Amino acid sequence: MAASLLPVAASSVEARDPLLAYGARIVGDDARTRIVIDFDREPRFSVHYIANPERIVVDLPATAFGFPAKDLAARGLFKDIRYGKMDEESARIVLTTAGPVKLALAKVQADETGNGHRLVLDAEMIDKKAFAELVKTQSWSDRTEAAQTTSAIPAPERAAPGDFVIAVDAGHGGIDTGAIGVDTKTEEKQVTLAFAKALTDRLNKEPGIKAFLTREDDEFLSLSQRVLIARQNHAGLFISLHADTLKQKDIRGATVYTISDKASDKLAADLADRENLSDQIAGKETVAEPPEVADILLDLTRRETQAFSISLAESVLNSFKDQVGTINNPHRHAGFRVLQAPDVPSILLEIGFLSNAEDEKLLLDEAWRGKIAGLLTDAVKRYRAAVMANGG
Repeated sequence: MAASLLPVAASSVEARDPLLAYGARIVGDDARTRIVIDFDREPRFSVHYIANPERIVVDLPATAFGFPAKDLAARGLFKDIRYGKMDEESARIVLTTAGPVKLALAKVQADETGNGHRLVLDAEMIDKKAFAELVKTQSWSDRTEAAQTTSAIPAPERAAPGDFVIAVDAGHGGIDTGAIGVDTKTEEKQVTLAFAKALTDRLNKEPGIKAFLTREDDEFLSLSQRVLIARQNHAGLFISLHADTLKQKDIRGATVYTISDKASDKLAADLADRENLSDQIAGKETVAEPPEVADILLDLTRRETQAFSISLAESVLNSFKDQVGTINNPHRHAGFRVLQAPDVPSILLEIGFLSNAEDEKLLLDEAWRGKIAGLLTDAVKRYRAAVMANGG
């Protein structure tokens, strides 16, 4: 990044451009581990601790991470390291630890050239009691959780009374990259956003249908935010798009999932467990879901919504028949948190698997995206016609 010829206040630079993290290194062992990250200018940062599992969260202003991932590969006291964008104004580093750990040192210092700054994090082992005290006594303000209730909720453009509104949800985003492609190392969050945009554009060509994206760029959304966005926009459908990986690289094809308290099989259960970890990956505290009021009307709404979700899943698979390859038993179900809106029929569509080389090629093919978008639009139109015919 070229240096400016004129002196500029750091705060005004940050208002225009994100910080650049251009270098990183990690050294140490199971007793003490040091992380050093080089920035083009002085970063503001804050540190928080989260339990179950134990994690250290470092919050930063908007930051572009420009170093190779291998330079900050987990080692020593850290078993997983994630970093990335949270929203337009913030980024986050999440350090998942192998046990109770604290930062004995966390400071920013000028580098040898005097032009840049580095963030130095020294981690050391502590006992469980000391870690619990750190979690208990810290001052915590989760900006992403605040955004859930204070930021503007995306809305479909020009939605007219009577329009059939559809929330199209691109899985993952920001710090949560999702799965990684077996050949090209493509990130799932990029694949899902490309498909979501293609599907939204195609749906919006249909009269009486208005579709919108839950996220329009590489931004992290919690699972509950995605549900909230659909509900607050009075969506009649919620379609969440994914492209996961499996250990069995020979399995390929699409799968449609609906919500259920009990998983249909181990594959569905494992997938739901992984997808439900999205918030944890982004360094969010595990908060117990608020208990729903024991209301027979709510229970009836849920059952009706689940029946509509199953109908949508069947419509999608009918569209895919002889057009798109699917796995065995392509309609499966499990306890996906992103499908939990009690009043919005919802499906999670695994378009294909990034763990399979042939699927990965298709997932990156623009023409294939267009074909899938067309088939899904046909499925939505069929579903809508059936609902309207039944007085819905």
